[in-house]
This record gives sequence, C-alpha cells and structure tokens, in this order.
Amino acid sequence: MKVWFEGEGDIACDMQQIQEALENPGEYFVAVVSLMPGLTQVDLVEQGEDFVTIRTNEGLMQRTNLSRSVDAGRVVVEFDELYDASGRVTATSHYRDEFTATDAGVRNHLVISGVEAPGVLGFLYRNLGSGSIGKAVLEANRRNFAGERP
Repeated sequence: MKVWFEGEGDIACDMQQIQEALENPGEYFVAVVSLMPGLTQVDLVEQGEDFVTIRTNEGLMQRTNLSRSVDAGRVVVEFDELYDASGRVTATSHYRDEFTATDAGVRNHLVISGVEAPGVLGFLYRNLGSGSIGKAVLEANRRNFAGERP
C-alpha cells in the first residue's frame, strides 16, 4: 500500500496508559476522534471484537480489521477505515499507529496508507489532506493522553 502520511510525535505519558486506553477501543477512538479539528459531535454507534463504528457531525466512520499487538515497551494498533462524510466524500485508508516507550514518555509513529477517495472532493482529499490530517491525528493522540477534552 502506498504511504499517504508518515510522522511521529512525543506523548508525555507511560506505556501503561496506552495499554489501558486500548482495552476499550470504542472509548479510546471516540476520545481521540473528538479532539480532531472540526468534529463537534462524536458518538460511539457500535463496537465489536475487531471493529468500531463512530458517528461524527460530518458522517459515519467505520474502523474494521482492528488489531492490537503488545510487546515489552511497544504497542501497535492497526485498522482499516471507511469514512463517509455525509455523502460529500467517502475515503478508505489503513492506519498503523505504533507507540514505543522512550526515556521521556512515549513516541507515537503513525502511518496512513492505501488512501482512496473518488470524485472531485476525493481528489482534493487525497492530494491536499495528508499533512493536515496526519498531524491532526498525532496531535489528538497527544492531547488525549494529556487528559485534554473538547
């Protein structure tokens, strides 16, 4: 899959906080997504063993094929996302979110790949949105673990 965004950020927390947050993926994803710019309403619709469905003020976000890997000093979360922004644009992508223990806390390495979005708005999303969306996800993770809430 072609990489659309790759970046890193530091989080002032410990690995135990990351692991505990991921014990309830629905709650974790709602908390992070609610910190994304422009999203004023974020509600958990449904969650299962390997999926989470979230409704936002923009549309419906389905995260499927959710997997978590926990090793000493490292947690990796991967999922596929289908985001239907109220019919204006529908985007699919794959996320790989890696959290690694550091001396100062946790390093968050994010890779978003396989992005597809049809139409004119999809073209704009694919070609102009990677930096702003990827950086917003990293910042939302940082703010979530810092205890910031909208």
